[in-house]
Amino acid sequence: MILHIISRQLQNPKLHSLYSKLFSSSSISFSKLKEYDFSPPEHLSVKPNSIKPNVHENPKPKRQKPLYKPPSSLNTTDFKPLHSDLPFDFRFSYTESSPDVRPIGLREPKYSPFGPSRIDRVWTGVCAPVIDPIVKSVDDGNEEAVNLEEKIKKLRDDILGKPLSDAERTILLDKCQRVRTKRQINLGRDGFTHNILNDIHNNWKTCEAVRLRCLGVPTVDMKNVCNQLEDKTSGKIIYRHGGLLVLYRGRHYKPKERPVIPVMLWRPHEPIYPRLIRSTIDGLTIDETKEMRKRGLSVPALAKLVKNGYYGNLVPMVRDAFLTEVMVRIDCKGLNKSDYKKIGYKLRDLVPCVLVTFKKEQIVIWRGKNYTAPEPRQFVDDDISFDYLVGGSSHTVEEDGSSSNGYESSSSEDELLSSDSKLFAAPIR
Repeated sequence: MILHIISRQLQNPKLHSLYSKLFSSSSISFSKLKEYDFSPPEHLSVKPNSIKPNVHENPKPKRQKPLYKPPSSLNTTDFKPLHSDLPFDFRFSYTESSPDVRPIGLREPKYSPFGPSRIDRVWTGVCAPVIDPIVKSVDDGNEEAVNLEEKIKKLRDDILGKPLSDAERTILLDKCQRVRTKRQINLGRDGFTHNILNDIHNNWKTCEAVRLRCLGVPTVDMKNVCNQLEDKTSGKIIYRHGGLLVLYRGRHYKPKERPVIPVMLWRPHEPIYPRLIRSTIDGLTIDETKEMRKRGLSVPALAKLVKNGYYGNLVPMVRDAFLTEVMVRIDCKGLNKSDYKKIGYKLRDLVPCVLVTFKKEQIVIWRGKNYTAPEPRQFVDDDISFDYLVGGSSHTVEEDGSSSNGYESSSSEDELLSSDSKLFAAPIR
């Protein structure tokens, strides 16, 4: 009831103006206060220049930091030429390239894969020779080559020391088992490359022996792989089973005194080599060559190669096949073109034989007109000398269960040819 009365009074304009005058006069009468003269101290006084402007009103552009630029490999001012005392020529691959074969040209202008002015050796487009080619052209350089061979042999003998006993070799092989360590170096289609040499010495910092697994094209000539590994690393292969190797560093190897190995920053372009297969085969006419190529593609395949397999048995298979056959065909479907061309090149030198064609992903080889069968055990002794087994076949290093021998036999006769009895040979001491 009271609220209703008050609301009606407020709605009256005359009463509303009266109340406003009353309250305004009272506020003026009650606002008379004494004025004090207060001056703040100097350290509390606010100076007009010290007032910071509002950042949001007038933002200043922030000074941006320059972006980080990593050191460029092309900048030669930040690097000094690296010197290495390794007594051999630096190549991209030591197993898939030979110093005896000279290219007929280069695909692109030659540049050093180590980087410009990174090492104190000249890159010739194929290798970085330890002996300056300009000096070698002036002088014969035969004395220097002999001194290098003596230096390599002496260095290797000093590092290896006396041979390992059977017990020491067994202990090292036990440490390289797959169930004990995952440390492994894989050699693929490029074989034993220069950067793998650096990886081997890095593994030798913490272990005396390292496990290597070879697959693909280099396994056709495992003797060359073993020779290059022992020659370039100054180590010793203490075990071999197929493409599985164990490389020992030596008794007197000192990791802190390891050789200086410059790393290749990129892969060099392959030079141009002479053609493997020409328009006509030596000793035959054009028509006879065409007929032979046509007939070679219809010959039953001796074996079918699997990609990234082990081809160590291929050479003895072809030699045995030439005892009864004139031409041999090897099925290479699924392999890269460069891979089966390298395989054909290796077969031409190792069997030996004549290359007929690479068409339709096939390797067709001919034994030649004046073929004479090799004498018994002519090639067996060389192959057995590079098979290492500790204690016969009782102690072996475990391989991956998914690995295969790299062949798919096309008949029962091929299965007999693909068996490798050399893997069970006695150890060489």
